[in-house]
Amino acid sequence: MDTLISVKQLSRYYGPICAVNNISFELKRGEVLGFLGPNGAGKSTTMQVLTGNLAPSAGEVRICDMDLLDRPKDAKAEIGYLPEQPPLYSEFTVDEYLRFCARINRIRREGVTAAVERAKERCGLGAVSQRLIANLSKGYQQRVGIAQAVIHSPSVVVLDEPTVGLDPI
Repeated sequence: MDTLISVKQLSRYYGPICAVNNISFELKRGEVLGFLGPNGAGKSTTMQVLTGNLAPSAGEVRICDMDLLDRPKDAKAEIGYLPEQPPLYSEFTVDEYLRFCARINRIRREGVTAAVERAKERCGLGAVSQRLIANLSKGYQQRVGIAQAVIHSPSVVVLDEPTVGLDPI
């Protein structure tokens, strides 16, 4: 089995405050990992470090065997990330936004339409593709956030509070 994420002795401080203290773990292809804990336990901070949005204070993070600090561009290309607050542009339609996200994630121009359609299908967005994101319900906005995280078929998907606002099945 391939190791997708390897974390060794990871710590993150905000000044004198320790948010993440010396954690280590591995995640292999096909495995799912969840972080559980009360507010302020360091779950979101850990995810921000894993995705390269925060630098670790100590320790090592490897994504698909690439050191996140040594090869950030290559490692980040393997990650899809949905932060706690989805990074949406409310003045775009769903299709416009996903096309934009596809290009940011270096999907070639000729592959953009297929990538957008695949992400919409996976996230149940077909019926709202021409609507402005600002006019969507919180649940549909969350789906758009998930779609942007998976549009480039990343090896690793990191989702922070992915079910907020979603309807139960």
